[in-house]
Amino acid sequence: MTRKVEILDVAARDGLQNEPGVVPTGVKVELIRRLIETGVRRLEVASFVNPKKVPQMADAEEVLARLPKRDDVVYVGLVLNRRGFERAVAAGCREIGMVVVASDTFNRRNQGVSTDESISEWLQIAREAHAAGVRAQVTIAAACGCPFEGEVPVDRVIAIAERVAEGNPHEIAFADTIGVGAPAQVTEIFTRARAALPGIPLRGHFHNTRNTGLANAYAALQAGASTLDASCGGIGGCPFAPAATGNIPTEDLVYMLHRSGMSTGVSLE
Repeated sequence: MTRKVEILDVAARDGLQNEPGVVPTGVKVELIRRLIETGVRRLEVASFVNPKKVPQMADAEEVLARLPKRDDVVYVGLVLNRRGFERAVAAGCREIGMVVVASDTFNRRNQGVSTDESISEWLQIAREAHAAGVRAQVTIAAACGCPFEGEVPVDRVIAIAERVAEGNPHEIAFADTIGVGAPAQVTEIFTRARAALPGIPLRGHFHNTRNTGLANAYAALQAGASTLDASCGGIGGCPFAPAATGNIPTEDLVYMLHRSGMSTGVSLE
């Protein structure tokens, strides 16, 4: 049987949030519409964050309102706290993704609170999401390294994963937010996560700062990931992570997976 790999395209959120200008809402909606036409069925389309800090995402509600309503397509809204969660639910998001950063310094830069505080916030959001019938997943960011603290011990990453798993997430993702990871490190993280978190689907999110993103994505798949994030054209980055470049390109990832005998449901053409 051909192995099926799910692609979560993050171009409309992670891709555009790092652009120097603000992309018009209509252009965002058209980008998402075209990605759906290629066969992508899960897309991160907006982040419900402070518009003063990330002005590129200030139109999150309008983007959701203008997207085609399809039962076979899931639009994901990124949230960092309960306020963002409440906005996402009010906008009609059927799936929300929360972020917890593996390093405390980066979590404070990104979210204004400590890692422990973000974990507590996630657990409360997860309870409310389940009660509201909203699918909730969580990403552990900077899992392969931090721009401020440097190396992040794998023991710490797995300990955070075990704590966020108490919220019964739909999925846990490990993100190499600044693109410093290497395949051996990714293999260790996902192998240990799969052993520690039986039954919870795992997702990988990789940036291509040092051109190791595709190798890391393949390593994650081999070690137990079932879904991979990617961004069409390789656009993206983090406004709060110095020197981080774009995500792995969706088209390159699809090409690699198809040539490796896997299926994605996405038409490269």
